[in-house]
Amino acid sequence: MFKKLLLTAFCISIIICGAGLIQADQHMPGKGVTVKPARATWNTGFFQEALVRQALGELGYDVQDPKDLQNPIFYKSVALGDVDYWTNGWFPNHDGQLPKGFYDKAEKVGYVVKAGGLQGYLVSKADVEKFNIKSLDDFKRDEVKKAFDKTGDGKADLTACPPGWGCETVIAHHMKVYDLKDHINPVKASYEAGMASALAGYKAGEPIFFYTWAPNWTIFKLKPGKDVMWINVPETMPKDSQMAGKDRMEVSGIEGGVSDPVKLGFVVSDIQIVANKKFLEKNPAAKKFFEEFTLPLADINEQNTRMNEGEKSQKDIERHADEWIAANKATWDGWLEAARSAAM
Repeated sequence: MFKKLLLTAFCISIIICGAGLIQADQHMPGKGVTVKPARATWNTGFFQEALVRQALGELGYDVQDPKDLQNPIFYKSVALGDVDYWTNGWFPNHDGQLPKGFYDKAEKVGYVVKAGGLQGYLVSKADVEKFNIKSLDDFKRDEVKKAFDKTGDGKADLTACPPGWGCETVIAHHMKVYDLKDHINPVKASYEAGMASALAGYKAGEPIFFYTWAPNWTIFKLKPGKDVMWINVPETMPKDSQMAGKDRMEVSGIEGGVSDPVKLGFVVSDIQIVANKKFLEKNPAAKKFFEEFTLPLADINEQNTRMNEGEKSQKDIERHADEWIAANKATWDGWLEAARSAAM
């Protein structure tokens, strides 16, 4: 009888311990799996990378430090399986940088920010209203050029993109096809310095005219609809490199647009996670988190502003991620629970 009782107790112990192990494994579905993330070279995308890496760590994955890669190198690397994912896909903007057969080996997952990759021209709201500015064509008017001419050359000064940036070539295209070369002077010095000057000018009550993109600190400091307005290009005339996204150059629902829709002159992109297919198949918890994870564009802009003001070390960025998680704990825990459930 004693032996039977001992055996029963032993069996119950095994069942209880086994259940505990199963529960632990469900809580940490990534235990024992090493993950190789990549990260884009532009720091406005570092925040979401830090958040996703933190989540995978909480799911039990051993996540390596990210490799900073240029776009074409990343897309080739993720297709080959040399890296597992990144959070910095911009589509359709990146479509032309994908290697042949890419979608056989990798895929886009979820939306970090749907229609979050905005680019375009902004003008101080007071001057939009004062001069009734609707598009770049209005900068052909003498009174508008005079108001925005800071150098005395008879042209409106535009804070533009430095040489070598992709946006520089698009702005040059606009100057040509809209016949603006005699009316607008794209200032191509350091963008950070140019925008610092524009912000100082705005605070001093001066008219400002600049190119920007989102996510970016610029439209946290200069809020569309309150401080500045997105203006139109005269008509949508894409470059050859923009043809794949030509249907996404005119967008409705943009806060602070002078019209609805706004003809931006740039392709509006969705910011998405891109991952290796085999990695996703083997790691349903990671895939589910990727599908659930999304951020308000305003939150990224705010974090980017903190980096612009000096909080830009990796330790700073990870602290920003921790603070965002603490402020959005219920949402965060919900994403993790969905990820754990997907692995059961």
